[in-house]
Amino acid sequence: MRRDHMRTIARLSAEEFEHSVKELADLLVDAVDDGASLGFVTPFRHEAAAAWWRAQAPSVAAGGQLVWVCRVDGVLAGTVSLIPAVKANSRHRAEVVKLMVHRDARGQGLSRALLATAEQAALDAGVSLLMLDTETGSTAEHVYLSGGWTRFGIVPDYAASPDGTLRECSFFFKRLADS
Repeated sequence: MRRDHMRTIARLSAEEFEHSVKELADLLVDAVDDGASLGFVTPFRHEAAAAWWRAQAPSVAAGGQLVWVCRVDGVLAGTVSLIPAVKANSRHRAEVVKLMVHRDARGQGLSRALLATAEQAALDAGVSLLMLDTETGSTAEHVYLSGGWTRFGIVPDYAASPDGTLRECSFFFKRLADS
């Protein structure tokens, strides 16, 4: 018998963010340990992941980084962040960062749901252009390509994967509807 899982996606307030640091750190460690190129190399310890998330707290509190989490049956299973541009000539755009889903929760459409949530929030805020980058050939790249994003370039040896190997990086943009 199939059991339906309760899935929620919500933007974290500054207080909720601070209370979620341990869970966010658990998720980040899982993603890096599973090979996701998120800016960290192995070995990557929980303390380092928690410190990275705690360092984001001032930006989250000031609205410079918007963070959503997806919970499945109450357990944090994924996250995505949106960083609006701050320069006067670029306030129409934002960057999507740190889209990740726990390896045990993959294959349920959580990445697409988180990405759609960030896209809609950006559109609602008057943002008409989103940018992001990801490792070329990764599962994440497939999510963006199939989600209507346009790859505009590939840079060789742009970043190291968690094992330290230099990898190509694909850069993407998406123009949002009603812009």
